[in-house]
Amino acid sequence: MSDSPTKSPCSNTCDPEGQPTTPINPKNLQKIHGNDLANQIPVEIVSEEEMALLEAALSLAAAARPSSLSVSSSSRFSLLCSQLGRNSKRALSNLRGPRSVGDVEDSGRLVLVSPKKKCKVPETFLSRFRRRKGLYVTDVTATEWCEKQMEFILLFGKPESTPAMKEGCTRHAKLEEEVIKKVEVRVESLEDIWALKFMNFIICANQLLFEGLTREVPVVGLVQGVWMVGMIDELRMPVAGEGRNLMLVDTKTRVRPRLPTEPQGRNGRLQLMCYKYLWDNLVSEKFPSDQFFEYFSLDSRCILSDEIKRLMVDSDFSAETLGDVVGYFSNFCSVLPRALDQLLLRYELQEDNSLIGEDEFTYDDNWLKAQIQSSLEFWQGEREARFTPQKERWKCRYCQFASVCPSQTDANSQTSSL
Repeated sequence: MSDSPTKSPCSNTCDPEGQPTTPINPKNLQKIHGNDLANQIPVEIVSEEEMALLEAALSLAAAARPSSLSVSSSSRFSLLCSQLGRNSKRALSNLRGPRSVGDVEDSGRLVLVSPKKKCKVPETFLSRFRRRKGLYVTDVTATEWCEKQMEFILLFGKPESTPAMKEGCTRHAKLEEEVIKKVEVRVESLEDIWALKFMNFIICANQLLFEGLTREVPVVGLVQGVWMVGMIDELRMPVAGEGRNLMLVDTKTRVRPRLPTEPQGRNGRLQLMCYKYLWDNLVSEKFPSDQFFEYFSLDSRCILSDEIKRLMVDSDFSAETLGDVVGYFSNFCSVLPRALDQLLLRYELQEDNSLIGEDEFTYDDNWLKAQIQSSLEFWQGEREARFTPQKERWKCRYCQFASVCPSQTDANSQTSSL
């Protein structure tokens, strides 16, 4: 991740019994990375009152550009091949399609206006923008950075990525390519997409068990009653010696050869703690499959496409339905270890990828839950968006919404009156 604070400095940068409960051999494994439902864009109906508010705000933010995505009945995905020792392992990567550069957990929405429908109770940001998709870990870190900025992004669209942000995404892609090679595979339904996500997790976990390292691990789980999804940057676990000491690692890129400010470092620590929370829940609790299918509007009995089934056979196990895959995933999670409380943030210089420094810190469960609860208050409409604290208003100098943000316009008015 870049050290430019234009956005939250977070990412870099969705039950049959009797399934096997022991790790499968890594030979011919297929790692499948699904895009977070990028091609399945919900269409929303808003009231006249809501639209009037949006139009008024939009008139003040003409420079803001909402993102849009196309919809197709059949999506193209990429198949990833990891080169692990002598074994060849195949896997699926992110959707190839019209998508803005940014966090791998992000996607857009399409809004239509109906002059007839009246909404007595305004929708929350969670139900309006993350329905059937779940809250991204980067949504939590973005609100910790600045809730008002997140509100602007939701209403007006994400600003164009800066060169530093694009460079951070490029670096993460290169790190992933150290163990993975990409090819394409076709998916035909949401059930196919989620089957690929779970397959990706299984293949990453096998790579971790046999090789001691894996990257870009998709995770999903319930956090304080809300579904959350994310992509763990890196997992390390020595294969030699006693015990299984699993460590979560995240790599951030920086334009200048210096460590981040405390707000940037705090934001990165929050992101990594969220990933540990999701991972530990997956490996220590039974996966709530019924709630999962209901929330994401998925059919557990949906027959997977022939291409997906073929890929699974090549990975040494078979599945006919999404329910089969989820059952296998749930049982497989039960043999995995929890992550260490020690977490690691690495900071690299964008120019040459040299190491600037590392921040090894201890997981703080109470602090994490308080941060998530505060974020959910915003997402669930329990209160209005807060401005960034006064002592951190330097962030506003890098925000593309500063010219229309009340925190800045009010400050300018007070200065003028003096």
